[in-house]
Amino acid sequence: MIIKIKKFNKDIDCLVPKYATEDSAGMDLSSSSKDTIILKPKEFKLVHTNLIIEIPKGYEGQIRPRSGLALKFGITVLNSPGTVDADYRGEVKVLLINHSLNDFEIKYGDRIAQLIISKYEKIDLQFNDNISETERGVGGYGSTGQ
Repeated sequence: MIIKIKKFNKDIDCLVPKYATEDSAGMDLSSSSKDTIILKPKEFKLVHTNLIIEIPKGYEGQIRPRSGLALKFGITVLNSPGTVDADYRGEVKVLLINHSLNDFEIKYGDRIAQLIISKYEKIDLQFNDNISETERGVGGYGSTGQ
């Protein structure tokens, strides 16, 4: 599948998202900010990628955290996964949060998140009093063990 992208602002450079390895599910998204961004402890900010992406109907873009940033620095995507809808034509931005006790620097070109293109199904919901029974039943949070 080929998906078209373009720069949101023609005067600002940006990196094309790419897969780190042959079998990577997500493409790395990078910061396009020429200024260093400081993300203080417990702070969250939108980070620009300077990319517009044309996602086909029936698909979505999922913005997900990078596991290395989460493990090493406590940095993650706040609204994870963030969704880029097929009809959105604005700049893709990443909402990052710093869960650590230390400042975190983001520079131009730093990989900040992953983008996964995923197919989805549209459904219709309808109220119905005849919902099937299961062994689990109404058992919710923690009902299946730790």
